Amino acid sequence: MEETVAGRTPLSDAVFRPVRAGNAFEETVERLLQAIKLGVVDRGDRLPPERELAPLLGVSRVTLREAIRVLAQEGYVESRRGRAGGTFVTYKRPRPRTTDLRRALAAMGDDLHDTLTFRLAVETGAAQLAASAPLSESQRTLLQTRLDDLNQAGPDAYRRLDTLFHLTIAELTGSPTLVAACADARMRVTDLLNAIPVLDANIAHAANQHDAIANAVLTGDPDAARQAVTEHLDGTAALLRAFLA
Repeated sequence: MEETVAGRTPLSDAVFRPVRAGNAFEETVERLLQAIKLGVVDRGDRLPPERELAPLLGVSRVTLREAIRVLAQEGYVESRRGRAGGTFVTYKRPRPRTTDLRRALAAMGDDLHDTLTFRLAVETGAAQLAASAPLSESQRTLLQTRLDDLNQAGPDAYRRLDTLFHLTIAELTGSPTLVAACADARMRVTDLLNAIPVLDANIAHAANQHDAIANAVLTGDPDAARQAVTEHLDGTAALLRAFLA
């Protein structure tokens, strides 16, 4: 895989945002994990250099290094020396297992209904706002590219590209706060989604729904965008509940 450095985007800025001073170390670990698990920084990619990343997170380089050291111990990243060195993502999504789904649900510590309701609220709102916004050609191209990449994805890359497609909708609103909220909502369910199989029938059904979402945004139809996201997330919620039954 080609080694690349994570670039600055509205999504990366939303993930690599300042942490709260009282919990600097814990939140730094959480933000880095969010970037890795959501695929903002993919396997084989290099995290931004410490001199850039520490100010973005609002922490000292000592705190950042300690957080990276913990993630390295857990197998999420590795540090390499030399001119082409840096901190590289090594995380590989686990193969889906039902036991992992129940473990992830228990680890959430939240009610599943509350989590799914939060995601529904922020993602439908983002889609409605994105469809109401005057999109530039580059924004329209970005959304179409994310959709095309997702539609061509194999099982191993599907979850990551699905995440990027959904978070791109939030990017189009121009609201960093909303991007951050959508990223947080997705992070709450990402371990659950990673624990269920990527089934061909579900991919085909989801592809139609993704097409409907993108079409509504690109044609400027807020009501259709909201409805398309609602139907899609209701389907995802039903799938999760089916595997938990």
